Amino acid sequence: MLEYYVTAFRKYAVFSGRARRREYWYFALTNFLVLLVLMFIGALGGTEQQPGQIGSFAAIVYVLYIVAMIVPAIAVNVRRLHDIGKSGWWVFIGLVPIIGPIWLIILHATDGQPGDNQYGPDPKTAAYAFEKTTA
Repeated sequence: MLEYYVTAFRKYAVFSGRARRREYWYFALTNFLVLLVLMFIGALGGTEQQPGQIGSFAAIVYVLYIVAMIVPAIAVNVRRLHDIGKSGWWVFIGLVPIIGPIWLIILHATDGQPGDNQYGPDPKTAAYAFEKTTA
C-alpha cells in the first residue's frame, strides 16, 4: 500500500503518463489516513498547564500537509484520467456541485484502457513486465 503512495509522491508534479487504479486509490487512502491521524492529534489538545499547544501545532502540520499534497494529488488524478483515455482537464468536473465529484469517482473507478493509448503505455503491462524481471 505504501509503495503506491511513495510512487505517486515520487512523481510529485508529473502530469503525463498513466496511473493504475491501485496507485490512485492507495494514494487517496493513505492521504485520508494521514489526515485522520493529524486531526485526531489536533483534537487531543494540550496539557492542563498549556491548553491547546498540541492542537495548534497539529493544526499547523495539518495545513502544511494539505498544501504539500495539492500538486501530487492533482498529478495522480490527471494520470488516472489518462489511464482511462480521458484528458487531464476532466479533473475540473469535480468542481461541479454534487454531480461532479460523483462522476469523478466513477471515472477513477473505471478500469484503464488495455494496451497503449495516447498518454503512454499500459501501466498494468509495464508493471507486470517489471515484476517479472525483478523476481
